[in-house]
Amino acid sequence: MRWILVSAALCLLLTSAAWGVNNQSRTADGISISGVHAQLPCAACHQAQGHELKQPSSAMNRAAGCVGCHQGYAAIFDQSMATRTNEKQFVAQSFNKVDPHFFEKNCQSCHVSDCLDCHGGDGHQIERARQEDCLSCHRDYFVGREYLGMAPREDANRYQRGALYQGEPYLKMRPDLHAELQMECRDCHTMQSLIAGRKAAKDCTDCHQAETRPVEHRIEAHMNKLECYACHSAWAPQEYGTFFLRLGESEKRTYFRLKGDADDEYLKSSYLKRQDAPPLGINSKGKVSPIRPQFIVFYSDLREEGDGTENQLTAARWQAFFPHTVRSGSGMCDSCHGNARRFLLENEQDRIYFLERDGLPLASFWSQEGQVVGNGAFFSRERYAAINEKSPEFIRTYVEKWKKLVESVEGSLKD
Repeated sequence: MRWILVSAALCLLLTSAAWGVNNQSRTADGISISGVHAQLPCAACHQAQGHELKQPSSAMNRAAGCVGCHQGYAAIFDQSMATRTNEKQFVAQSFNKVDPHFFEKNCQSCHVSDCLDCHGGDGHQIERARQEDCLSCHRDYFVGREYLGMAPREDANRYQRGALYQGEPYLKMRPDLHAELQMECRDCHTMQSLIAGRKAAKDCTDCHQAETRPVEHRIEAHMNKLECYACHSAWAPQEYGTFFLRLGESEKRTYFRLKGDADDEYLKSSYLKRQDAPPLGINSKGKVSPIRPQFIVFYSDLREEGDGTENQLTAARWQAFFPHTVRSGSGMCDSCHGNARRFLLENEQDRIYFLERDGLPLASFWSQEGQVVGNGAFFSRERYAAINEKSPEFIRTYVEKWKKLVESVEGSLKD
């Protein structure tokens, strides 16, 4: 009973601290303690069921020092941010056949193993998770930094210049409208949604009701068959052809001039990076959605003792995703209708990149042949043909769209 009363009192203290005493600090046993837990006794976190906890927030003990007050939050360790199930499955199906230890060499850095990964320091400076904490992992081609208008730069050392975020250079792009309005990750991605395994606590329609004034919103197929962000994502970072070069200590490392630590067995490079409107496919809900390469991966073993493999295609997998680059307005009709490359149905006469000439065992990045969507499907040729029928309704809508555009330009010139 005494421990129950103590726990209740501690939780009350914690609640009051979390809501109004964020900058308190104290020193105990020579350790400086600050943040929302500063006024709690050491035992509040370091004792659980009579046992001393050296790492009270670790996944190894299910955050036993945290869940006495933050009940249910240990479930975060059962979700993808901690289990890495998807990544492990991907590596097992692709790289394990060439390197059974690929995952631990290349995929260990960005997954939750402790509450402190997001909530601060060594455990004695607890804070609410900040947007910077989210974006320390949600970078490169994991959705996140594009929200602030940041696109990854090329991997070669000569491109490692310009503006920096968390020590990494990036290309400046237009940010998400919600970022301009000062909204942060936690406004849509709550802790409750994360521990439940949901990607977000809200979707677009929780805050927005589609108006009928825009031409696009009066087309029934758009409203019923498309995700909102299929039209309203301004751009997305995309990587076509990811090369993992297994170099070990080979002198060949100097030839490539790629960023990476000298003791890394692998260096990574890419064939092409883009920052424009991504291709479209079908997501797991059956709706039209942006898609991008999860990884179109090529493996080369260039170690002195290696087998000499070069550019072996280990996976060509795409994924449906939500680019966090939402803007009001949308592209013109032609950005989808009549744009075969946008649906990975590139016409032979329109090809720009000829991969086979570079020794790559893939005909085209924008051909569905030999590629899959891991969490959805590609657009079929039949469905693509159907959306390109120039019906009277399509022509009428097309003309109205252009008329509104011309009128808006003329109006701005008068102003």
